[in-house]
Amino acid sequence: MSYPKVTFIVAAAENNAIGKGNQMPWHLPNDFKYFKAKTMDHSIVMGRKTFESIGKALPGRRNIVITRQSTFSAEDVDVANSLQEVLTYCRDEHEIFIIGGAEIFKQAFALANEILLTRVHTNIPDADAFFPELPEMDWELVSQEKHNKDEKHNFDYTFEVYKRK
Repeated sequence: MSYPKVTFIVAAAENNAIGKGNQMPWHLPNDFKYFKAKTMDHSIVMGRKTFESIGKALPGRRNIVITRQSTFSAEDVDVANSLQEVLTYCRDEHEIFIIGGAEIFKQAFALANEILLTRVHTNIPDADAFFPELPEMDWELVSQEKHNKDEKHNFDYTFEVYKRK
């Protein structure tokens, strides 16, 4: 059985913080646009807490929520109990996007082929959710596009693309 390409898409601070109190610790409109452009018409996979922090299914994409809660259901969402179940659901797809949170990234790390990382140039010392470290021996930075903060973006940020070596 063949599986789709697994791509992570995430925004992380310099200290790899991705969340605080089940929320993203920044508001970067261009990152949202990038996220939407990359994930549109694909399956996006997330944990239940990430889904709850978003609050609804994202339009134009198949939303798959991984949860151990057998009673969980949400409008316009497919529910899976494991990553393996997700891969089986998506076996005919070319590429799926894992969008978080920290626990799902950790579980899926060995499966990732590519990482679209928005590096937010700040540290969030009191964050409670983190993206895993990228071992240099396993990952190669293949492109980066730096953006300076402006009236809509509180932090400098860089769109980075990593491919598994």
